[in-house]
Amino acid sequence: MNKTIEILKNRRSYRDFDENHVITKEDLQEILDAARQAPSWMNGQFYSIIVIQEKKLREQLVKWNPGNPHMLKSSVFLLFIGDLHRTKMVSTAHESVYPINESIEPILLATTDAALALENAVIATESLGLGSVVVGSIRKNGKEISQLLELPEYTFPLFGLSFGKPTVEMKVKPRLPEPAVVHYDRYHPYAYTLIEQYNQTMEAFGEARETKRWSQKFSDYFATEPIILTEQLLKFQHLLK
Repeated sequence: MNKTIEILKNRRSYRDFDENHVITKEDLQEILDAARQAPSWMNGQFYSIIVIQEKKLREQLVKWNPGNPHMLKSSVFLLFIGDLHRTKMVSTAHESVYPINESIEPILLATTDAALALENAVIATESLGLGSVVVGSIRKNGKEISQLLELPEYTFPLFGLSFGKPTVEMKVKPRLPEPAVVHYDRYHPYAYTLIEQYNQTMEAFGEARETKRWSQKFSDYFATEPIILTEQLLKFQHLLK
């Protein structure tokens, strides 16, 4: 099998890292360079990456998000932010208007670009024999994080990435049945039994941190008011009216 495809198909999340393992500056730079080379809409690169090095900053992140202690214990923690501040500077320099509060499109662009950069970083990390885990729940404290890290106007935290040397081996997590995800030429309806099948697959997988069936977890999630306060954060950052 092609080595890159092998890495992609065997990727899994690690949450336990060797606290004493130090990643070389060269390896960190390789990961950052790989992230920055990700595809980007019109080459706009509507994101920034913050390498969180100070221990006190990482401790504060864990205080806000105690379910993710690896943000402190991993060798490196990266924060990916949607960055529309840069293009605001461009608009100012060109003396043009910047009406990004009139559409959700700029936020989608920034989020997509950041996600592509994040995935490049994940695969680069895996290729170096390291492990990683994506942290989306940082958005619960997006406003506080923005203040802590002195993020400028028109930026917003999206997700983090902890990586280092894993101390606990993890199994590759099963994905939804292919017919529920991959369609050819047009969207093809499928029976709900595929989702029930996936419920059974995940129960057999037996991930300890999962306390609900897959379908129940997302039924509950979308039935309640979101706790990921992206909209409120964007209002705070003056992106939405």
